[in-house]
Amino acid sequence: MKKFMVFMLTLMVTAGLIAGCGGDKKNATKSDSGKKIVVGLDDNFPPMGFKNEKDEIVGFDVDMAKEAAKRLGRPVEFKPIDWSSKEAELKSGRIDCIWNGLNITEERKKNMLFSKPYMECKQLLFVVKGSPIKGQADLKGKIVGMQSASTAEQNLENDKAFAATLKEVKKYPDCIAAMMDLEAGRLDAIITDEIVGRYYMSKKPGKFVCLPTPIGPIGDFGIGFRKDDTQLQGEVQKVLDEMKKDGTAGKISTKWFGSDILK
Repeated sequence: MKKFMVFMLTLMVTAGLIAGCGGDKKNATKSDSGKKIVVGLDDNFPPMGFKNEKDEIVGFDVDMAKEAAKRLGRPVEFKPIDWSSKEAELKSGRIDCIWNGLNITEERKKNMLFSKPYMECKQLLFVVKGSPIKGQADLKGKIVGMQSASTAEQNLENDKAFAATLKEVKKYPDCIAAMMDLEAGRLDAIITDEIVGRYYMSKKPGKFVCLPTPIGPIGDFGIGFRKDDTQLQGEVQKVLDEMKKDGTAGKISTKWFGSDILK
């Protein structure tokens, strides 16, 4: 009888320990759901993500990410990165996603997991007002600027014949630096995303002209995640779909672009 009672007592203690461990695991899972999401971005890419006069990171993608994180019950941090090293930053785990006007390409799909496309991406030519350049054919023998590691640069690398006609290609850490050199006369034209180019134009009325014909294929913007992070990708996509359905995403778009231009 004593052996039986000791045996039963041992079973009860063991069961209690297992239950306790199970409870800890459940609480840990709940805690993990509140883990901070670190968003990598180029903080000089208006209106998608940039620093305002108060040195705060703001923008369309920033507002979208904040709303998505809020719905997920998770804090969010915006971490400026070297855009040319974005894939390495993501793979290393220093950031959890890239949410900053990132064009979805077949090459990037090899190293990233993407959300559904949420906006079209066009690469357009921008010149100063009064420029004789009216289209791509007029760039022969000209000096053209673009952001390093951008879609414009990738398109140029894929079009060797067009690249060979240019006198020089200058690459910049961000689009704003290129626009400043264009205004200063150090460039004949720049090729950049329509949204950032038009935003900069709005800040310098009468200075620039945007030529409407796209340079290269029309792409799509998406959010980039680590290749194996299907969980975060799925969670974010779910709340994005909800934001579109209930009109919140459209309101954020209207705030930054004057209308709902989301796909």
